Amino acid sequence: MKSLQRSVLKSIVPPLGALLMRAIYASCKKEFHIPSNLPKEPFIVAFWHGELLMQPFLYHKIRPSHKISVMISEHFDGELIARTIERFGFESIRGSSKKGGARALIGAIKKLKEGYDIAITPDGPRGPRHSVAGGIVALSQKSGAKIVPFSYQADRFWQLNSWDRFLIPKPFSKLSFYVGEPFSVEGMDEEQAKEFIKKRMLQYCHESSKEKRG
Repeated sequence: MKSLQRSVLKSIVPPLGALLMRAIYASCKKEFHIPSNLPKEPFIVAFWHGELLMQPFLYHKIRPSHKISVMISEHFDGELIARTIERFGFESIRGSSKKGGARALIGAIKKLKEGYDIAITPDGPRGPRHSVAGGIVALSQKSGAKIVPFSYQADRFWQLNSWDRFLIPKPFSKLSFYVGEPFSVEGMDEEQAKEFIKKRMLQYCHESSKEKRG
């Protein structure tokens, strides 16, 4: 019965989820804050797990024809996410710091060498919220790729009571997208790098996006 339920969900959730994402985005007013010095070479896109929903649109805004692969956990919810983002032209690399991490890291480095950008949620797949796992540090230091923080906020939204406090903009709200300055963690030990990444990412995580709005 469980396998049947999962099969049904894999058939229904990705197309419906992609449709709802596009409908919300199309209905909203948008503003973009993007630096002028983004790397031309492949880079690592970093955003918090709770801000995943609108990220495909921000990426396509700044890299409309570039290839990207997203690091996604091997959990079932990761499978749903992977199938959903495929509908936006994103590939996926399966694995996380807790399961399949080494294989995913090797795969991500290979993709960067092939010219892909890599997207990662440093606090995924299970948190704690706004924590930074070691995977993004290893990926950046081993590949030499810079990290570029992505974030967005909505002036009206729902926020789920989940560990990541997942943000869902309300239709016809205003979306503000932020892309941070690219940075490197070369020469730092793992703990220093994790703290530095967290600090740089939280610069673009605005307080108005953290509290549930009715």
